[in-house]
Amino acid sequence: MKITYHLIQEEKNTKARLGKIETNYGVVETPMFMPVGTRATVKMLTPEELYEMHSGVILANTYHLWLRPGEDLIEKAGGLHQFMNYHGPILTDSGGFQVFSLAKPKDITEEGVYFKSHIDGAKLFLTPEKSIEIQNKLDSDIAMSFDECPPASATHEYMKKSVERTLRWAERGKKVHQNPNQSLFGIVQGGAYPDLRKFSAIETVKLDFDGYSIGGVANDNESKEDMYKAIDYSIPYLPKDKPRYLMGVGEPADIVEGVIRGIDMFDCVLPTRIARHGNAFTKHGKMNLKNAQYKEDFTPIEEDCDCYTCKNYTKAYIRHLLNVEESLGGRLLSIHNIRFLIRLTEELRKAIKENRILEYREEFYQNYPKD
Repeated sequence: MKITYHLIQEEKNTKARLGKIETNYGVVETPMFMPVGTRATVKMLTPEELYEMHSGVILANTYHLWLRPGEDLIEKAGGLHQFMNYHGPILTDSGGFQVFSLAKPKDITEEGVYFKSHIDGAKLFLTPEKSIEIQNKLDSDIAMSFDECPPASATHEYMKKSVERTLRWAERGKKVHQNPNQSLFGIVQGGAYPDLRKFSAIETVKLDFDGYSIGGVANDNESKEDMYKAIDYSIPYLPKDKPRYLMGVGEPADIVEGVIRGIDMFDCVLPTRIARHGNAFTKHGKMNLKNAQYKEDFTPIEEDCDCYTCKNYTKAYIRHLLNVEESLGGRLLSIHNIRFLIRLTEELRKAIKENRILEYREEFYQNYPKD
């Protein structure tokens, strides 16, 4: 079956909302954070560890899986869920973000995008139809439309042409989408231009997707202000009875701000990426466990954290692992960081239920440093 979104409650003082999404692999609550498993694995973690963190939807990357091991092999395995043994919902992105980071402007055509493989430099060509065909074979629960990902610095003239092309590509992709058990999301683009965000949202909704994403906010070192503008300019034109997904965003403060503005779904590689460099999310900001001050600190990363890492290991031990380059250090930090963001969304859901989301934000910023 395709996903079904249920709006449970709208917070009285903001656009924040509480919902749930029914999937082939159970019901997930929103707002939620989705861990990223680019190559059919959330780096260094097992599915069992993800379940223990109360992970719901996770992501996999169409571009990377297309190149290795190939969508046909994954289809033979029974689809992504069977291949990676994850029995929760999976969302696949379209590959657009990776493609456009590898392509040159002249290689973007109406038909699709020419670019070179990051692995061996082989010439590749990806179209909206091919992206959907790959995702159909991967058999994820949610597939994403293939869109152009222009930088925030793009001119209004270029952004307008890009938005119009993305709409044409979305329509082409929808026409060839053939997996009856897979939902398809449309993507709203338009940079920080209010007229283009409005146009993109209205026209994308006309195509009647199963959910809607706000893209173009994690491409090019966009400012926080531009990110929040992109949300504010898009949300009023998106239907209330479909999920809303802010792509590529996972800073704790941005999740709080996104939820207040009406976002339901977030994803980001940040929790595992910073973990591999020795950093942990905390309610007081990021903590670098490599610092000498933690050499004899025999307390957990956070006393009130319920993750496996904080219940069993100290900062001193994790620092030791990092300094001797043992991979367990990065694993333990990854567990903590993902659980931190999932727990953040759990707290936000509770604040929405109690109609106290603004008070929650104020309490959050009393501890967490503003950028």
